[in-house]
Amino acid sequence: MKSASNLEKVLAAGHFAVTAECGPPRGADPEIVRRKAALVKGNVDACNVTDNQTSVVRMSSLAGCMLLREEGLEPLLQMVVRDRNRIALQSDLLGASALGVRNLLCLSGDHQKFGDDPQAKNVFDIDSMQLLDLARTMRDEGVFPSGRKLEGAPQFFIGAAVNPFADPFAIRVPRLKLKIAAGADFVQTQCIYNMEKFKKYMELAWQEGLPEQVHILAGVTPLKSVGMAKFMRRMVAGMDIPEAVVERIGAEPKEKQAAKGIEMCIELIEELKEIKGIAGVHVMAIEWEEKLAEIVGGAGLLPRPVVE
Repeated sequence: MKSASNLEKVLAAGHFAVTAECGPPRGADPEIVRRKAALVKGNVDACNVTDNQTSVVRMSSLAGCMLLREEGLEPLLQMVVRDRNRIALQSDLLGASALGVRNLLCLSGDHQKFGDDPQAKNVFDIDSMQLLDLARTMRDEGVFPSGRKLEGAPQFFIGAAVNPFADPFAIRVPRLKLKIAAGADFVQTQCIYNMEKFKKYMELAWQEGLPEQVHILAGVTPLKSVGMAKFMRRMVAGMDIPEAVVERIGAEPKEKQAAKGIEMCIELIEELKEIKGIAGVHVMAIEWEEKLAEIVGGAGLLPRPVVE
């Protein structure tokens, strides 16, 4: 019998979902994860645990997921294809499911040249689209991609990442369609600042009927300062931060920019709640988990629903 995740139940019940993110530490200290968990708990329906983000070595995503579970949080396992071949990916999927992880996000992973070990060999045996299909096949058909029968199929609510702002814009919605066909039950988007462009993306998605086929969680990241806004716009691939956003936070005195960034994030969530087809938000409060309750609560999304 399939064991549904809390996130899946919340979305199936029609509630506006909230997910967040915990970046594991650059070491083996579990207390760092536990401290983050205490800040996140009660504010979300599930919490992503990143997988060596930006190609920087960190505690494994699966270990982070288990620590979150111990603290009473529902984890969402991120898995990148950069570091593992298909044998290791299948093995880790089985292990995660056996340990009770019920949410999965399939990703490509940042190129190793961005991390501390640029000389490392990447793998990319399969791509993120193929990982989606692999996970779906194992879950729904109870077989390995080789065709051999599984001794217990993994149980996952399967997700993918989408970037509505990357170039060329014309292929953004077709890529979403492909990810749905490959097996995505939900998607989390790149953080949104250009609302006009995102609304156009959603219009095109509706022309294909895609929001009726997948749960779309809109990504938001609170800006701490005008410096952060300028850095992200310049250095993060596929990031679209309009000049008006930079000017608005930059108009504040330095000591008030963080508060303004939180205010702008709450406003953004309020606007996203009104867009047809948006099933929830993914709040990426990067190393700023202590502000999560203020953001989620300020957007009128607390307390989180309890769904049996």
